[in-house]
Amino acid sequence: MSRVRGKNTTPEMRTRQCAHAMGLRFRLHREDLPGKPNLVFPKHRLVVFVHGCFWHRHPQCSKASFPKSRTECWQAKFDANITRDSRVAQKLETMAWRVKIV
Repeated sequence: MSRVRGKNTTPEMRTRQCAHAMGLRFRLHREDLPGKPNLVFPKHRLVVFVHGCFWHRHPQCSKASFPKSRTECWQAKFDANITRDSRVAQKLETMAWRVKIV
């Protein structure tokens, strides 16, 4: 678990490269916003979260595997992540930010 990174992951870096290549400018991991979004486009009032399939459990995702041991512990952790993700998105939307999840 110590090797699980929260910042500068491969999917996040690829998303950043695409946005930059399109000429979009952004800020990274702004701590003054709920959930510390991966990318923040202040000019467009847009935040982007780059969520991993394993941790965030997107519906109908084929890459979201489930550990075979301690299943009840993992299920509680995944449920908490899903609840937190929706709570953060609602909070940002009430602050007039658009939320996108990659």
